[in-house]
Amino acid sequence: MDHIDSGHMALPEFQRGYVWNRDQVRGLFDSLYRRHPVGGLLVWATEAKSAAHRGDGPLVAGIVKLLLDGQQRMTSLYGVVRGRPPEFFEGNADTFTGLRFNLGTEAFQFYQPVTMKDDPLWIDVSTLMQAGMNGVGPLTQQMSANPALQSNLGIYVSRLTQLLGILDIDLHVEEITGVDKTLDVVVDIFNKVNSGGTKLSKGDLALAKICAEWPDARAEMRRKLTTWSDAGFHFNLDWLLRSVNTVLTGEAKFSFLHDKSAVDIQDGLNRATKHIDTALNMIAGRLGLDHDQVFFGRFAVPVMVRFLDQKQGNLSAPERDRLLFWFVQAGMWGRFSGSTETFIDQDLEALEDPAGPLEGLLTKLRLWHGGLRVEPAHFTGWSLGARFYPVLYMLTRMGEARDLGTGLPLKASLLGKMSRLEVHHIFPKAQLYKLNYARSEVNAVANFCFLTKDTNLEIRDRRPEEYFEEVEAKHPGALASQWIPTDKALWRLDRYLDFLEARKELLATEANSRFADLLHGDDKWISAPGSAATGLAAPTIGGVTSETEEVELEAVNAWVESQGLARGQMGYDYSDPITGVQRAVFDLAWPDGLQAGLGAPVALLLDEPPDVLALASAAGFRCFTSTAALKTYAETEVLRLEPVSS
Repeated sequence: MDHIDSGHMALPEFQRGYVWNRDQVRGLFDSLYRRHPVGGLLVWATEAKSAAHRGDGPLVAGIVKLLLDGQQRMTSLYGVVRGRPPEFFEGNADTFTGLRFNLGTEAFQFYQPVTMKDDPLWIDVSTLMQAGMNGVGPLTQQMSANPALQSNLGIYVSRLTQLLGILDIDLHVEEITGVDKTLDVVVDIFNKVNSGGTKLSKGDLALAKICAEWPDARAEMRRKLTTWSDAGFHFNLDWLLRSVNTVLTGEAKFSFLHDKSAVDIQDGLNRATKHIDTALNMIAGRLGLDHDQVFFGRFAVPVMVRFLDQKQGNLSAPERDRLLFWFVQAGMWGRFSGSTETFIDQDLEALEDPAGPLEGLLTKLRLWHGGLRVEPAHFTGWSLGARFYPVLYMLTRMGEARDLGTGLPLKASLLGKMSRLEVHHIFPKAQLYKLNYARSEVNAVANFCFLTKDTNLEIRDRRPEEYFEEVEAKHPGALASQWIPTDKALWRLDRYLDFLEARKELLATEANSRFADLLHGDDKWISAPGSAATGLAAPTIGGVTSETEEVELEAVNAWVESQGLARGQMGYDYSDPITGVQRAVFDLAWPDGLQAGLGAPVALLLDEPPDVLALASAAGFRCFTSTAALKTYAETEVLRLEPVSS
């Protein structure tokens, strides 16, 4: 710990943050107290001038030791003994804050006010460690003044001394040295040593090599990710690095970045972020897809970035629109829902097509999926996670759709950047459930439209046959602008299924019309019948079904992030890895676990039928059906927090 403070020992930049939980911290101190073996440390002895390390703490000149194996143990020790995290810390400090030791039972627990507040046998470990032997005397005096403790005073003092003796334990330190120990070799050793723990992903490995030459790379990338997150788009480091990769190498695989210099990477990051900004502005401004919940096909962006870089960002209106047509089509058919790296590589190759990059992209997409024309059956999906939910939002933002309460247009450009519309059930859920319609029918995409918040509240759960008449009287044409059939007979509850079929026809017609606008007369891509069979080979199940549910899920995500855990994916698209066909939508999912790269995949499934739970479980997800259950799991099994009361 003194070596960490003096800059002789640090954490290499490629290491992930702190991921231990309270149970592991307790276990470590229990083993140290009982003098059980806790393993040694593995360090990399290297020149300080070339040592890319975490944190802002300076390194000493000459040789320094970068900790390869033992980060979690040393961080836990440092945090408890020093009472604060080390300079290189990145994680949840609550994991090691408030550790107590019971002089009577010799148990380690974290502070619980109800059971510990007035019990003199519970000793604050951090306070004792910082005071050292000077702290034993005052504690002894306090206990000797308590008649109930006098008979065992000698035992308690012995245990205090044994607890302090933890600081004198000599851990074996094994060093990796030699000029042949390059970063590649060391990271490979790290991965082998940590094969059962925090093994680096391909993106982590690439970033490790980048940070060796450019220590600020990770911080620079995180700053940009924060900017996009503040605008409503949540991306991760792997995604951003993928775009840097496509700009610099024209390849998807991170291995192609290994021979790039720090100057190359900085240039690539600047170009990639500039083109990502351009792509997001085009997608939000032209298509109206202006927030995360409707931003499907995000791995199409690295391909767009490569194309924009080739064109130096200068696109004509037809080029821009054809690129956006490809983006939407890739999202609708789940182009990147399966083997992401493989499909990105195929599309990067298509950009080199002699017939032209956009021609190559669209040809590749049609060969993979089939016809690109939208058919009414494609709007059969249901829930806010269905692929055609973002399409409906896009049509609302792009077209002539008007609010049913004010009659004002709902175009993105008229509502201000990042303004959110509310999803509205045209036929109210309560009325439909009374007539025993199925959940998938009640929450069909064709029963959704988007309205302003005020209008949504005003309509509430009224029947269409009632409020449609009022809308048409006040704002003629507003219903038709939302692709609502004008046949009044279809506005009745008993004709609901017929209403859905009629509206799907209208939505498909509108979608193809908007796509024709994007193609600027090059209609051959949507002239052939669409591949309804491919798009609907397996019925999609599960998904977010209301604005209220979406708000609850967003709150859960915010809570999980506040605990230092990974953000989940809203409306997780569980698809066939080869065909891209969507099989299910999981409300909120962590496919890499709540601690990224550790533990089983997790899914929060609110009010879902048994077949969704069965599918998620079969896919290896640990499933929870309530927010409370997920939080309890996170607290007790991931963070290992004790309940407040005994």
